[in-house]
Amino acid sequence: MEVKNFDAIRISLASPEQIKEWSYGEVTKPETINYRTLRPERDGLFCERIFGPMKDWECACGKYKRVRYKGIVCDKCGVEVAPSRVRRERMGHIELASPVSHIWYVKGVPSRLGLLLNISPRHLERVLYFAQYIVTNVNEDARSRAIQRHERELMMRLNRAEGDIGEKIKDLEEQLDGRYSEVDSEEQQELSKLDERINESTSGAIAEAQSLQTWIQNRVGQKAEENKLLSWSDQPIIQQGEIISAEHDLFINELVQEKLNALQSESDEEKQYIRDKYSAFREHARGELGTQIDEMRTEVDNRHEQIQAQMDRDLEDLKSL
Repeated sequence: MEVKNFDAIRISLASPEQIKEWSYGEVTKPETINYRTLRPERDGLFCERIFGPMKDWECACGKYKRVRYKGIVCDKCGVEVAPSRVRRERMGHIELASPVSHIWYVKGVPSRLGLLLNISPRHLERVLYFAQYIVTNVNEDARSRAIQRHERELMMRLNRAEGDIGEKIKDLEEQLDGRYSEVDSEEQQELSKLDERINESTSGAIAEAQSLQTWIQNRVGQKAEENKLLSWSDQPIIQQGEIISAEHDLFINELVQEKLNALQSESDEEKQYIRDKYSAFREHARGELGTQIDEMRTEVDNRHEQIQAQMDRDLEDLKSL
């Protein structure tokens, strides 16, 4: 039948079930495209998995190309191999977290919902956007007194529930803080000793290298009478009988830099080992006293929840009168 050949047309709102039948997938992100890759965002408003591929007969990842793969859904990107024109035909849907009102019935002039409920458009929007509730009749004085009374009673009951266990928790926390302080002090002492040792090694290496460089600078162009090397390096600097030159000075600089890098790596590794060790000590201390503290806090929280739930029920009963 030709599209032009019809006698009547009717427009109506589709049901949620009908929309889901038409839909090719749920849109869960508000993004359209990734501005770095210029490709549609997955599960977004331009998602290829929902609406179809951007390129004719090619999935999003490029695994399947050409018309011979027509109708195949890529197991990697989930995009069906189809012509790109299907993007103009396919529809997605959005699952709403809460009921909404169609904008035609809210923003129309006059507002249909506003007339039906006898509410101004401004207040109607505040209700629709969860900014306020619809209240029919309230005695503000009685409500205020009741809320204040409930709040005072709630605080008294919570304080009584917390006072029994609060002192015990405080004592355990002080013990735990004391152990943490001891561990922190010991850790800091070890780190300080390590820094002193590394600094001494660094200063010694630099001083020895500078001494040898001074010796070389004073004898450039002469033959070395003996082998020269650094105590912390296996590589000889100058062989006996070798002509002393400025290159030996540069070679010492390279060895010194390697030595400093090695000392820095050694320092970093040992510091990490010390931190890991004392972190384990803290975890052990936490395991001993922290479990007791957590159990007591859980008990206090449970009491609070029970009291709060009871007070909430009482308040709801009061509001329903």
